[in-house]
This record gives sequence, C-alpha cells and structure tokens, in this order.
Amino acid sequence: MTRVRKSWHEKLENPVPGLPKVCDVPEKWVKTMGGRRILVPTPMMVDEVVRAVPERKLVTVGQIRRQLAGPFKADSTCPMTTGIFLRIMSEAAEEDRQAGKTDITPYWRVIKDDGSLNPKFPGGVEAHAQKLRDEGHEIIPGKGKEPPRVANFGGAMTWVADEIAQRHDH
Repeated sequence: MTRVRKSWHEKLENPVPGLPKVCDVPEKWVKTMGGRRILVPTPMMVDEVVRAVPERKLVTVGQIRRQLAGPFKADSTCPMTTGIFLRIMSEAAEEDRQAGKTDITPYWRVIKDDGSLNPKFPGGVEAHAQKLRDEGHEIIPGKGKEPPRVANFGGAMTWVADEIAQRHDH
C-alpha cells in the first residue's frame, strides 16, 4: 500500500491531536527551552503571528516564541516545534503562491534572533534574501558558513501583539 504524502497545507491545518499544550520540562532542558513551562503550539498559531507582520517589517523567531507563550502563562514556546511549524507554514505559503493566491503568509519577514536568514525556507537563504530585498531591506552576505543577515534589522522590527489582539477583537 502506497502512502499518500500530506500537502504542506494539510500539515498546517491538521495539527497533532492534543495541541496546543503547556508542559513542564526537565531541569536539564530549562536553559535550552527558555524556561520550565513550555508551550507546544499548533502550526496555525505560528501562522497567525506571522500573518500579522506588516510589509517592510520583521519579526524574530524569539519574538514569535514569546508572543505565543504569553496568553498561556508559559515561560517560552518550544524552539523545536516553532522551527518545524515555520517550515510548514512557509511551504504552505508557497503552495498558495503556486496556486495563484496573492494573500499568502509573509514567512520571509521572519528572521533569526541575530538577524540571519533561514536556510530551511523555500528556496533557501537566496530566495529569502531576495524577498527581503524586494521589500527594501539590505542584506549583508554571510561570512564562511554563516548565513546572510538583514542589515540594521532592529529598525525594522515589529511587535505583533497589538495586531493579533486587534484581529481577535473583530
């Protein structure tokens, strides 16, 4: 029997049962995870935060993790699942683009906490850099094995909490 591979949209919209959930992690994981009480979100929760990032603005993975954790009174959001869900969300956005949709999740506005680009986004850092350049950001080439980074990314940072709260009020 051949298994049919799920589309990225199916992975985005049909999360693992039991999510979101908050769990306590062992002491040895506290530093890595960013605290003891960790939120494991759904892919759609990550997608919702990223959809709120306005054009020419940026958000870091760390900001996304803190934003998601807040309403759950968690110390942080699981870095591993957040990374996986960012990948799922970005691939689903590209499925939408290929289907001719124009209102897609702007995953390219997500950068790492140090301003570097994500090699796991569709098309790798080259495509990520081009999408950011298209929105007016300057990209600094990586040195050695380091990925490229957004120049002066602090000025383009946005905090999406207010935007998300406004969406829930409507």
